[in-house]
Amino acid sequence: MATAILGISAYYHDSAAAILIDGDIVAAAHEERFTRKKHDHSFPTNAARYVLEEAGLKYRDLTGVSFYDKPYIKFERLLETYHAFAPSGLGSFLSAIPVWIKEKLFMKKLLKEELSKLGAGKVPVLFPEHHLSHAASAFYPSPFEEAAILTIDGVGEWATSTIGHGEGNTIKILRELRFPHSVGLLYSAFTYYTGFKVNSGEYKLMGLAPYGNATADQTKRFKEIILNELVDIRDDGSILLNMEYFSYATGLRMCNDQKWKELFGISPRQPETNISQEYMNMALAIQQVTEDIVFRLANTAKELTGSKRLVLAGGVALNSVANGKLLRMGMYDDIWIQPAAGDAGGALGAALAVWHIHQGNERVVNSKPDSMKGAYLGPEFSNGEIQKLAKKLAAPYKRFDDFDELTKTVAGMLGEGKVVGWFQGRMEYGPRALGNRSILGDARDPEMQKKMNLKIKYREGFRPFAPTVLEEDIQEYFDLDKPSPYMLLVVPVKEKRRNPLPEGYDDLELYDRLYHLRSDVPAITHIDYSARIQSVAKETNPRYWKLINAFKKQTGYGVIVNTSFNVRGEPIVCTPEHAYRCFMRTEMDYLVMGDFLFDKSEQPRFEDAGDWKEEFKLD
Repeated sequence: MATAILGISAYYHDSAAAILIDGDIVAAAHEERFTRKKHDHSFPTNAARYVLEEAGLKYRDLTGVSFYDKPYIKFERLLETYHAFAPSGLGSFLSAIPVWIKEKLFMKKLLKEELSKLGAGKVPVLFPEHHLSHAASAFYPSPFEEAAILTIDGVGEWATSTIGHGEGNTIKILRELRFPHSVGLLYSAFTYYTGFKVNSGEYKLMGLAPYGNATADQTKRFKEIILNELVDIRDDGSILLNMEYFSYATGLRMCNDQKWKELFGISPRQPETNISQEYMNMALAIQQVTEDIVFRLANTAKELTGSKRLVLAGGVALNSVANGKLLRMGMYDDIWIQPAAGDAGGALGAALAVWHIHQGNERVVNSKPDSMKGAYLGPEFSNGEIQKLAKKLAAPYKRFDDFDELTKTVAGMLGEGKVVGWFQGRMEYGPRALGNRSILGDARDPEMQKKMNLKIKYREGFRPFAPTVLEEDIQEYFDLDKPSPYMLLVVPVKEKRRNPLPEGYDDLELYDRLYHLRSDVPAITHIDYSARIQSVAKETNPRYWKLINAFKKQTGYGVIVNTSFNVRGEPIVCTPEHAYRCFMRTEMDYLVMGDFLFDKSEQPRFEDAGDWKEEFKLD
């Protein structure tokens, strides 16, 4: 009988479920995609039901359930932290401890109650440590027989970063950095101070950093303040934070606003307000500091393991700018990053830890490209289901019997400057849309970045868009000589494709700099001539590859804009209903779902749509 393990992450942020059958990754999904609550932290009931259904199993068929951390050790950390900082943090203590005593301290009981909703059956529940779950998610699906392992995030139980070594089916944790000293929480404190939301806005801070002026006295001063007053960085990459300036250990805020204001000379930026140059400079300063820490940790991992390959997980592993620079440094021959590097990926790592470590099963390495199946591990919907929705909504469409004809048609639309929703196959696992739940545009169009940000995504105009490039054409556009399938590497755009900058460029306002045509693919070239690339292989995603190849045949360019199929504040779409709602609520021009093409101009007006408007709760 097959061995099936359900992995669960929950109760912090980005809850998810994943399932293995005999060690094979069968399905994985974020709970937010089903509930439509961004970063949903609740028990992943919907995601768990989906992965069980995808595996063709009942709950009673499971060999085990694996939860991604150890609640008792986390509770120990809370108690010891409150004791160490007392009497500071009394308000936070009175808020947090009753919840723990009532619910989280009895996590096993709570989990069993939630799991019982999935069906009857006595299934053992196991609890690997948080950073072991991250390490397992990074090493076991990777294409490497042996590798150094680096996990960096906010905090698990006690650990905030670990260095480990993976070989065969074993993982050894060699070094550990402990709370409250955390690279992830340091970065999150600056996320908060520059006006973005903690645990979701860190990538905005990373995107803002290139607008900082590296030669400005203020940027240099900010960096000196960080290094002299906030964090002591050791040669091995370990850090000590000056907790006098941080409130997250026992408070309800990330940092002491008044002390930071005295230190930096600027107040915390209020969300949604204008972003002035000082906050751009601050973003650059903390990005540079974070990169330095990551590089030192990676170097220590190399010294401890002697490995030529590195795998990464944890929320900080989503810092694709640091990843790209680390790869180009040549410290390692190759680097692999778990596409669901944050807490959602802990669900997969927890299951893998049980399969390989607890049960001692051998590891079969899939060297090309890895064992993640392109991260296409979520729900898939048939043409029949899409057609049924179209009929229900009286939505006109055109069906293509020849997929090549469909890609030729859509490529032509992209070449005309149209924006197309692209909904195909299985939904992606992880925070990035990789061509199955994507919104697409022409990378050559100088207006595309502005149009997509302001009229489609309804988000901050400064944020860059990522390209998808045919794997065989990577070096035609970017300084990268290997695939980047998960959009986790930022690399330079080729020199030959760049346009010169005007005199006084650094003194221009943010949007004047943003909309300067920096290359012949301006929609995906960030302000520092970089791009966060996704390469697509014909073997991994043939339908998406065919579309981009059709675009290349028509335009000569094997690269397009790819952004996630959602609007600001909402998770990536999961179902055809979600996709159609997003299509109708934005200024997207066309929607392709399966073999069906929907044209915005031909869709029913709201007043003609019957109960359609009510069903989708449209404004």
